[in-house]
Amino acid sequence: MTLWLVVFRSLRQHALSTLITAFSISLACGLLMSVWVVKEQSRATFTGVNGGFDAVLGARGSKLQLVLNSIFHLEASPGNVSATDYLDIKNNPNVALAIPIAAGDNYHGYRLVGTIPEFFEKVEFAPGKHYEVEPGGNLFDPTRREAVVGSFVAQKMGLKPGDTFHPYHGLIFNEQDQHAETYVVVGVLKPSNTPSDRVIWIPLEGIQKMKGHDPKTATDVSAVLVKLKGGGAVGFRMDMMYNKQGNRLTFAWPIAMTIAELFDKIGWFDKVLALVSYLVALVATASILASIYNSMNERRREIAILRALGARRRIIVSAILLEAAAISALGMVVGFLVYLGIMTGAAKVIRAQTGIVLDPYQFNAVMLWAPAALISLGALAGIVPAIKAYQTDVASYLAPTS
Repeated sequence: MTLWLVVFRSLRQHALSTLITAFSISLACGLLMSVWVVKEQSRATFTGVNGGFDAVLGARGSKLQLVLNSIFHLEASPGNVSATDYLDIKNNPNVALAIPIAAGDNYHGYRLVGTIPEFFEKVEFAPGKHYEVEPGGNLFDPTRREAVVGSFVAQKMGLKPGDTFHPYHGLIFNEQDQHAETYVVVGVLKPSNTPSDRVIWIPLEGIQKMKGHDPKTATDVSAVLVKLKGGGAVGFRMDMMYNKQGNRLTFAWPIAMTIAELFDKIGWFDKVLALVSYLVALVATASILASIYNSMNERRREIAILRALGARRRIIVSAILLEAAAISALGMVVGFLVYLGIMTGAAKVIRAQTGIVLDPYQFNAVMLWAPAALISLGALAGIVPAIKAYQTDVASYLAPTS
């Protein structure tokens, strides 16, 4: 109790420096945990999203671009797939389901994607989960100018069943590129926490035959989403057929591996952020050392009095080390608030840009080892001032000061 009382009084006496140092520790802890969690959750979530499909068939080009465009609705389409190629893969005995999609228009920056009703009726975007329309709405009629709006778009644009809108040409919103066609919202999808939430879905022919589009490609599609029969052997054979033996189309399979390539390419960025976090942690640790060490001169008389009252040197040393650890522990408490602030902001940005949802409250091992490591570093920072306290000469500092 005496030891803790000494530590508490010291922290209170040097409240300003304690708070400043603890805040620097909290920034280091919050930044380190958020960088780590964003990295791991993003990789796990993105590689786990495939829309319920095994592969994507598209124009010859980058597999990554094809997957980003057709599954995550990012990037531009690498090209078109002819109706003949779509029918070929649809009728392939190794294919359980082939869903065509067509993109190329937007509404205030949110993509319009044309597809067929089977996308909603037959696809499980996650095991046991189908796309569903909110009560009061229904799926579009493929022969009419109707639209089903993703939940995120509906929330941001205030769209509801019965509303009408004009699409805009291209993937980037430009008021000068408005189409003449008018579409009626007939349904809003229930939230799926997938990229589909950021899309406005219309009939396939709506995109293909939109005025201003090239009539020569009126039957083309942007990509075909493919669900295979059987396991990896089937995917390997089709990969060989399209990618190795053919030269017109790209078969992106498996989707998870393709997305993993993206994280491998940007892995250096995660390392840079982690390095920044480690440097902040070292600077914060150094500030603990400096804060306590610089206060030792004014504490020498106090230490001498404690020694005269019977406190052993190991008690004094323990008090200094405990004070350093306490400052770090105080920083850890605030660090979790910093972490939640950073993660909440990052999760909002990632959801707005990709439709992928991160959970700031999901447990990660970094929430244990990062605080423990920083508290240990803080305690180590107290060793130098503790040695200085250990060397305090009782007699000289108990002498009258005037």
